Amino acid sequence: MTLETAPGTETAPPDLADHFLACSKLGRYLTLFDESRFVITDDFAPGQAVPPAAAAMASMFSKDPLVAHAALVPLGFRARSGSSRRMERFEELFSLIEEQALSDEVRAGAKTLLQSGFREARIKEIEAELGGKINPARIRYRDFLGIVKHLMDRKIDASAFRDEFIEFTYAVAGKLDFGIYSFCLDRIFANPHIPIRAKGYLVAELLGYPPLIRRELLTNLLTTPGHDPALLGFTREAIRLELDEASATEIHLLEALKSSRLSPGEIEGILTSKGELRRVGPPGRVFPEPGSASR
Repeated sequence: MTLETAPGTETAPPDLADHFLACSKLGRYLTLFDESRFVITDDFAPGQAVPPAAAAMASMFSKDPLVAHAALVPLGFRARSGSSRRMERFEELFSLIEEQALSDEVRAGAKTLLQSGFREARIKEIEAELGGKINPARIRYRDFLGIVKHLMDRKIDASAFRDEFIEFTYAVAGKLDFGIYSFCLDRIFANPHIPIRAKGYLVAELLGYPPLIRRELLTNLLTTPGHDPALLGFTREAIRLELDEASATEIHLLEALKSSRLSPGEIEGILTSKGELRRVGPPGRVFPEPGSASR
């Protein structure tokens, strides 16, 4: 799937630059149109049909500096391959990037490309700099997205996918931003093309995570609209059977808070009355430690 095309939108896809702008206004990472995953650096590799306006938007407003850096490279190649009038337009665009980009490195890169006249050697230097910054956890995340695609295409079964998920989690534990990991799980659970058996395996794994992580990920699942009722029923039954009463109560209370059924004050009162006052907020950047998931 390219960045330009989402399932069912082949005839008139939404404007990708507008979509990226909407992501930035929401203060989140850039996603594909269907929100199946985050945009990654590979999406701006040669051969990927990303419109210049969208690449410019990504280079300016991506919360992920590596993605912003990657989006700058194809813009540089486009700038040097056209007429003088086209070059002028790109010079204006790079001046705008230099002024507005969130990333200091992207601003500096835009400035040096302008000063160099979009020389190919300078563009390749920036490309090489980017490649040296992609850490192993990012590469492992990118590889796992391929595994998800294999599952959707029925090239692997649910059991094999569970094993891949466990290995992926062990490999990136403590090294990948929790928001990326959480979003990845959220989109797997929401994807109608992924078998419910595979989703059930993931729920079973999450039950073995540390309490803060488990609580956040399971309540995300339970409060996201549109999930398969069978999956939600299985998750609630698994929580009832596998977790102790205090842990299950905390999950249900956080679910109620996220669903706006209870206020934070009401939840605090319930926990205080039970003599079990605990923090029920999100875990921030906490991440499962290796070996914490059940086998």
